[in-house]
Amino acid sequence: MLPLDVSAATNIHAQALLEGDPELSAVHKHILRLDPAGQRFAAVLRDTIDQLLNGEVTGRYDWKTLFKTEKTHAGTLVEINLQREFTFDDGIDMDYEIAGVDVDCKYSQQFGAWMIPPEAMGHLCLLVWADDYKSRWSAGLLRITPDWLNKGNNRDLKLTVKAEHRNKILWLWHDTELPENVLLHMKEADRDAVMTPKSGQARLNELFRRAQNRRIGRSVVRTVAQQKDYMKRVRGNGGARSALKEEGIVIMGDYGSHRRIAAELGLPVPQEGEFVSTRLVEVTHLHNGQPSVHLAGRMWTCALAGEVSAVAPALPSHSE
Repeated sequence: MLPLDVSAATNIHAQALLEGDPELSAVHKHILRLDPAGQRFAAVLRDTIDQLLNGEVTGRYDWKTLFKTEKTHAGTLVEINLQREFTFDDGIDMDYEIAGVDVDCKYSQQFGAWMIPPEAMGHLCLLVWADDYKSRWSAGLLRITPDWLNKGNNRDLKLTVKAEHRNKILWLWHDTELPENVLLHMKEADRDAVMTPKSGQARLNELFRRAQNRRIGRSVVRTVAQQKDYMKRVRGNGGARSALKEEGIVIMGDYGSHRRIAAELGLPVPQEGEFVSTRLVEVTHLHNGQPSVHLAGRMWTCALAGEVSAVAPALPSHSE
């Protein structure tokens, strides 16, 4: 969180940008009305990176393993997927028409490395950055002005924004949390343990055993399972929920009842298409006011390190 004086200065600067450019203000207001918290935008970025990795087919989870051509295609996919999510109209000269204004879209995995084409001069650009290694992303608007750009050395004359003029960007969301690529951020020993078994079911069991108390996206599940029926491998009736129940481990999904349980336990709450696993034990005096939840007629809490677990309680169905 920014100190109050820095935050106030940032707000004053943003207000000046908005008041000085009515089109910028209209686009800014329209996008924030569509996505006040940036959750939809973040989900598009997460899904686009996962689309490029194509883990279900390739088993990849690391941006560095992409081919150069795939990385080059990332910007186009971000542009397409944002348009699909927010139903932006096609622009006349630029990528989109937003609030009646032509807006170009530029994505970079390296902050500040947006490549601005000559035809964007004078137009608004939606500048997007996401870094899977830092689990952070930003998106902002900039009116493209020649003086604010570095000279281009490439064949197509594309330019970049000078570092000293990045403060002219009106941020919609800045340095915000990107949904985590769990496989990428696991300890190497844990990741190896997850990916080594030949069976997709065994790999998924190990994933939920080793990546507890973290939001696990559906794309991670697909990458680990590498099977078209991956959701069946998570559920009970022979899936990971059944296999891990004896170890006291429960797997919460994005059902309302499961999200409530995660919140009551003080865990990350699974969003759409996500799972959170944890190991439960019955509450005793040793847990000293630790967050707990009522399940199957008893009180349960997250196990402390070294605690022996009993069989986990059944979670309510999605209709409860």
